[in-house]
Amino acid sequence: MSSAISAKLEATDISPLIASEVRLGKDALLSGEHATDLRELLERRGVLVFPQIGFTDQEQVEFTRTLGTFAPEMRGEEIYKVTLDTRANASAEYLKGSLYWHLDGTMNQVPILASLLSAKVLSPTGGDTEFCNTYAAWDMLSEEDKQQIEALRVVHSAWASLFYYDPEPSLAMTKQMMAIGEQDLPLVWKHRSGRKSLVLGCTAHHVVGMSAMQSTELLVRLREWATQPQFTYRHKWTVGDLVMWDNTGTMHRATPYDPAAGRLLHRTKLQGEEPFE
Repeated sequence: MSSAISAKLEATDISPLIASEVRLGKDALLSGEHATDLRELLERRGVLVFPQIGFTDQEQVEFTRTLGTFAPEMRGEEIYKVTLDTRANASAEYLKGSLYWHLDGTMNQVPILASLLSAKVLSPTGGDTEFCNTYAAWDMLSEEDKQQIEALRVVHSAWASLFYYDPEPSLAMTKQMMAIGEQDLPLVWKHRSGRKSLVLGCTAHHVVGMSAMQSTELLVRLREWATQPQFTYRHKWTVGDLVMWDNTGTMHRATPYDPAAGRLLHRTKLQGEEPFE
């Protein structure tokens, strides 16, 4: 079945455990006739790359709607501008956390299903996007590790990510980030499909019931495991590229770039369909 789907989608695997490139044209993608197959391939591969498809904003919105329930941004916008340039995005400061491994929506019981990014303006240096497959990372853990961690829970908070890029934040900024809240989530997400994935990233503050040292050691060890080269894909952007990833089974991060470079990606999202539990 998977090879048949890949053939229909003109898709080729980029690496054995993550990411496929899809070569269908605009009309085929916007028609919606391949939506079911695209979703199946996305769930299996984690990341789908549509090289230089060149969607307009409206076409990106239309394509996103063919795949599931469209998720607007907090203020109702259909397109979110992903950039560190405050002239283009007044909330750019918050996006500094995107330079570290994370999955979106750890402050919500039901995180988004998927995100789609299209490249509009690139930085001369840096600004790639890296992804890791947290399904595969779980699958390839030792049985001893699986038994040790399967029932553990982790407190996630937006303010935990603040200290990655600002080791000495002001009290005002700390309180602002703390006001976003925190969530007690499973370390191992047991999906309705029967598959399991790791829930990690820079919002992971501590493992419930562990000392600070034990907790930090475990979370860092698992992050290092999940972000090994065999589980990761690094996308070097070309203007017009569209990349979609399964937010329920991958983490991602941007590689560092100059905030003044004008790098700009446009994001759309699919509403989540299952809670972390």
